[in-house]
Amino acid sequence: MAETDGGAAPAAEDPQRRGITINAQYIKDLSFENPRGAASLQQGPNPQLHIGVDINTTPLGSDQHEVVLHLQVRAQSAAGEPQFVCELAYGTMVTLHNVGEDDLQQALLVETPRMVFPFARAILADVTRDGGFTPVVLQPIDFGMLWRMRQTGGVGGTA
Repeated sequence: MAETDGGAAPAAEDPQRRGITINAQYIKDLSFENPRGAASLQQGPNPQLHIGVDINTTPLGSDQHEVVLHLQVRAQSAAGEPQFVCELAYGTMVTLHNVGEDDLQQALLVETPRMVFPFARAILADVTRDGGFTPVVLQPIDFGMLWRMRQTGGVGGTA
């Protein structure tokens, strides 16, 4: 699938070309909680992380969609004490060009999150660092695998 990041739509160049145009990216919701305050900063530098991933889509028009990548990171100390919770809903407004019904889910739930994930990852790293902790830099996510798991009814939404 061809990708663009704005400018002229691929369909204007070639009416048969398939693609995704990212019209906007934005923080839809962002939360950082340090429930134990300064005590959590004294727990040590290597918390155990629990990471959750989910993707939601909403049609906005015939070819426009909102795709929201939800990332959640929960950290706890080796003793099981909570250190922080960070939740991010990172929205993207996209226009799909010549994407058929067979490829719609893959374009919205695999390709779009893959393109915007680096931006969401940077926000999480900055927020956890600014919260007083070692920055959480998530490893790349295989959105194709998550999509296939969702289709087969496997465990979805967590990594």
